[in-house]
Amino acid sequence: MRGTGKADVFVMLAHPVGHAKSPGIFNDIFEQKGLDSLMVPLSCRPDDFDTFWAGITAAENIRGVIISVPYKVPVYHKCAAAHDRAARVQSANSVRRQADGSWYADNFDGVGFIDGLKAGGHQIAGRRILQVGAGGAGSSLTYCLAEEGAAEIRLADIDRERAQKLATLVNKSFPHCRIEVGEPDPSGMDMAINATPSGLKPTDPLPMDVSRLTPEMTVVDIIMEPAETALLKAAKEIGCRIQPGRPMMDFQVEAMAAFFDIERKDRRNG
Repeated sequence: MRGTGKADVFVMLAHPVGHAKSPGIFNDIFEQKGLDSLMVPLSCRPDDFDTFWAGITAAENIRGVIISVPYKVPVYHKCAAAHDRAARVQSANSVRRQADGSWYADNFDGVGFIDGLKAGGHQIAGRRILQVGAGGAGSSLTYCLAEEGAAEIRLADIDRERAQKLATLVNKSFPHCRIEVGEPDPSGMDMAINATPSGLKPTDPLPMDVSRLTPEMTVVDIIMEPAETALLKAAKEIGCRIQPGRPMMDFQVEAMAAFFDIERKDRRNG
């Protein structure tokens, strides 16, 4: 039976949290595997975050938290230790409780994104890529794209200073990849990626200039719902190859499940 007093509790944290898919996905996994575990969606106002996190930490049966906008950076800074993937972008999308009660951070945005692209048959090495969005998820994507051998990345963000800082940091780690800060214009690129929330709502503006897309380009959106965003619809009409956001999530879930040790293998073996 799932959800007993001995259950492992996981939290999905976002503001707002209504669009989050992780609770449904993980609770289905717990059900399928017969695990006494559950994931609960929680939200708080940004002004209340410190109080909220103190409560999460005090709740000793919470084993892990998945984090989305706008808490990836604040949660990272609440952690005692982190994987290099999270440390290099100062952003966490998953944290687990350590034996001493402190938190350990990781970031699977880039991992899920790259694995999803590869599964879709999309090449990264040697490609010229436009990436719109240099926030929490975007930062992880940029590092991973450079790590996979992208030849050039054009970064566009409404916060140009944030984009420039990211470009400088990634270039230090991966000097083979040419990184520039520019406009959301896909001209001359092989791939164009939306790593912003623009497209979640029907009234959102397009994140890039679709009039500059050409049929030989690949267009990727990290948004899961709608499955076909306005950007992907426009790209498909032009004749581009498209990649929706769901594969990124699917591969992240696989990595997160192992990170959280949802089947308690470590405890059985310990």
